[in-house]
Amino acid sequence: MAPTLVFDPAEELGITQEEIFGPALIVKTYEAVDDAVAYVNAHPRPLALYYFGSDKREERRVIDATVSGGVTVNDVFMHVAQEDLPFGGVGSSGYGCYHGYEGFREFSNWRGVHRQVPPSRQYIIKGLYPPYDPDGKGMLDMLLKQKMTHARKPGSWCTIA
Repeated sequence: MAPTLVFDPAEELGITQEEIFGPALIVKTYEAVDDAVAYVNAHPRPLALYYFGSDKREERRVIDATVSGGVTVNDVFMHVAQEDLPFGGVGSSGYGCYHGYEGFREFSNWRGVHRQVPPSRQYIIKGLYPPYDPDGKGMLDMLLKQKMTHARKPGSWCTIA
């Protein structure tokens, strides 16, 4: 199908009910910019919003008063081609972005890894981890005694369950 513009289709038609990924493009006309903003806001969040015009204040009004996955001003086809901008939906259009750095983060699994240093290097907490000293008089014993002592005082920092 060749690229096709569909002007003011009826709301009950399938083309107005589904997201369009080309080659058809709906063009809705309006009397005032507030009518266009109201139309966008009365429907599920679009993957993209395209504004055509030269009035910077009106452009800002449309962008600020609507929610969409992305916005392109005075163009349509180059929206998805901008590799340095995040591209993605919001709401029923999907969540998350891809392209560039945002895409890398979106499709990456950030995972923290904690590696305990061998106890011999941790002089302050030596005795908390095996192997314990042969006499059983390590840091663990000392801390347990401290806990017992503090637990008996009113307003102590810990209790023994």
